[in-house]
Amino acid sequence: MMENVFLPKLAKIVKNEKMTAMEHFLRLQLLDKKTAEEFQYNLGQFIEISIMGVGEAPFSICSMQNQKYLLDLCIRSGGRVTSAILRLGEGSLVGVRGPYGNGFPLKEMEGSNLLLVAGGLGVAPLRSILQYSLKNRAKYRDITFFYGIRTYDTMLFRDEFNSLLAGGDESGCKFYLSYEDPKDEQCLLLEAEYSDRCMSGVVSKLFERTEISPKDTYAIICGPSIMYKFVGQELTKRDVPPERILISLERRMRCGIGKCGNCIIGDGSSIRYVCKDGPVFTYWDALHTKGMI
Repeated sequence: MMENVFLPKLAKIVKNEKMTAMEHFLRLQLLDKKTAEEFQYNLGQFIEISIMGVGEAPFSICSMQNQKYLLDLCIRSGGRVTSAILRLGEGSLVGVRGPYGNGFPLKEMEGSNLLLVAGGLGVAPLRSILQYSLKNRAKYRDITFFYGIRTYDTMLFRDEFNSLLAGGDESGCKFYLSYEDPKDEQCLLLEAEYSDRCMSGVVSKLFERTEISPKDTYAIICGPSIMYKFVGQELTKRDVPPERILISLERRMRCGIGKCGNCIIGDGSSIRYVCKDGPVFTYWDALHTKGMI
């Protein structure tokens, strides 16, 4: 008999930590030993988390694969399923399906500069690339990370990124931070201390602070949909080829296997399924697929 693709595997919540007013960090432990040993994922892929009697929702895995049985997620409360998941205490059980999607072409990017551009919750899947590239530092050239937030209180993985802001060069990453509220006191203090790395404005303004070698750089973008347009324009102005600009449409996923049709974009002969053909696409794909950005 063929395995039911909709049948989830059980996992236990071993960590449920509040990061902001809206987001929690969740760590799941797969219970079945065989499932855990066979569970391999590419960075940028996603899983489906379900609660019996409530429903399921897709989430990007936000860490590189370094511990068997464990999966790290960043979940924003915003709907029936996500709210129910975040109410669960440590030790509670959830269902897991996946992994799904294509992930980032890490092998293809070797030997190049990496520019990671994240906005808000979009930092979750990019965190996994950052972890991997720093652990495998010799495989990549310059690593630069742009992170755009609204206020200091909405900053995810705050301790990690504050550490990079203060001493990222030592670990091999140039970290830059932008914030949208010009009156945010904590962000103003950061800007006063790191004036070359922190500034008020949208994340695309950070391009004013650094130079890019267009033919030697891969840019990876994840954030609100409006961000893709403006960051893409900045990269295009700097002659970064559209096929070397990668975007993750991690907010556009649904069932994971292309059955529900809710993630379809494009028209005519250029129809794409975000959950099967993505969630990682190139900027060239975005320019030639209706409704992608």
